[in-house]
Amino acid sequence: MALEDMAERIQAGLSGKTFDGSLKFDCGKDGVIVLANGAATTHDRDADCTIKISQDNLSKLLTGKLNPMTGVMMGKLKLSGDMGVAMKLVPLLG
Repeated sequence: MALEDMAERIQAGLSGKTFDGSLKFDCGKDGVIVLANGAATTHDRDADCTIKISQDNLSKLLTGKLNPMTGVMMGKLKLSGDMGVAMKLVPLLG
């Protein structure tokens, strides 16, 4: 799944829900998805929290095939910045 498609999927999942803060999924050379101000885009910018993750693992995370906590424990995703922002996102995507 392309990052643009993932951003659209995240945007649809957040429809009608409130998400305070900004969060960036950093997929390295494949690009980024940034959630801020109620929108999910592939335009890079600073964020309150950054999750470094491969594009493949991000796809698994969004489809429920990768549990966020398991991903952290296995080193498949790394968090930096405000961890509270990342914790707010988990129930919204589930």
